[in-house]
Amino acid sequence: MRPEQWKKFRQAVESPYSQGSDPVIALIIDSPWLPGFMGISHLDYFFCPKTWLDVNINIYRRFPDICFIPGFWVEYGMAIEPSAFGVKIKWWDNNTPSIEPILGEDWSAHTTLAPPNPTTDGLMAVTLHMYKQYLPEIENAGHVVKFASARGPLALASHLQGLTGFLLDLELNPNQAKKLLEVTAETVIRWLKAQIEVLPDIEAILLLDDIPGMLSSRHFDTFAYPYLKAVFDAFPDYLKVYHNDANIEPFIERLPDLGIDVLNFTHNIDLVKAAEALGDSVCLLGNLPPVSLLVDGSPEEVEEETHLLLKKAAGRKLILSVGGGVSPGTPGENLDALVAAALNR
Repeated sequence: MRPEQWKKFRQAVESPYSQGSDPVIALIIDSPWLPGFMGISHLDYFFCPKTWLDVNINIYRRFPDICFIPGFWVEYGMAIEPSAFGVKIKWWDNNTPSIEPILGEDWSAHTTLAPPNPTTDGLMAVTLHMYKQYLPEIENAGHVVKFASARGPLALASHLQGLTGFLLDLELNPNQAKKLLEVTAETVIRWLKAQIEVLPDIEAILLLDDIPGMLSSRHFDTFAYPYLKAVFDAFPDYLKVYHNDANIEPFIERLPDLGIDVLNFTHNIDLVKAAEALGDSVCLLGNLPPVSLLVDGSPEEVEEETHLLLKKAAGRKLILSVGGGVSPGTPGENLDALVAAALNR
């Protein structure tokens, strides 16, 4: 993002939106959308670094009024964090990679599981090298990298064990589940710190973890809250953004206690209801429907829904976005319509 976009983003986190003013527009973008939109294969995006750089520079040229976050994100689908544990990754020409879990249903005797070293292990080391290699060119293009980003501890645990096995463990083998979460939470902390080491302008943390949205309030308190909070508490001086576009309603009132500043949440929760549950300490990043509207809707429908959302948001902290990330197949004309509606063009 450009420095002036980051300044406006930070201001929006602190100040309520005033109806009729220009909202900050920020969209989470990554490999599910970018390669297809730019007409290239996923393999070229992942493994031709100059292509990756050009795509990320050109997307800002195409949409200069949108703040894309985290911005110049080196990511390989969900594969970076699991790869450092030695999982098998399958690569596809026109899709994000798939991951094969390495932990079975009963891995209590697995004594070697430990947080990896981000500077040497798996795609973490590759990612850090990419950041170091291309940061000068990113800066020469007029952009700054302000976010360190990571999948959250529950998301990582579900990729290592398999989602079904992990969720069953919460009830059947809670001590085993906690042991895994201790490892994954520490892994996430180390990974974010490693990014901060190589990206000197980092001021914010983006944590993406939808798995808590599959839990009851009871399980959230036991298996999600302590580990999410451990991650956020490790970065007291950074702006903290949490993405969870699953069902957070059972525990939404608990989320401010995590110390987050911004919440990206599902379009299935009414913005006013979310704001009332969260209070004034959390800025809402959302929450237009990413598929039924931004992918499948017409530009006229996008403009109409954007106006309605901004009307609801008046007097509340808001950064205009979708309820999640930008989905595969989102057409450029719908993003243009979003900008036109928001900025009265």
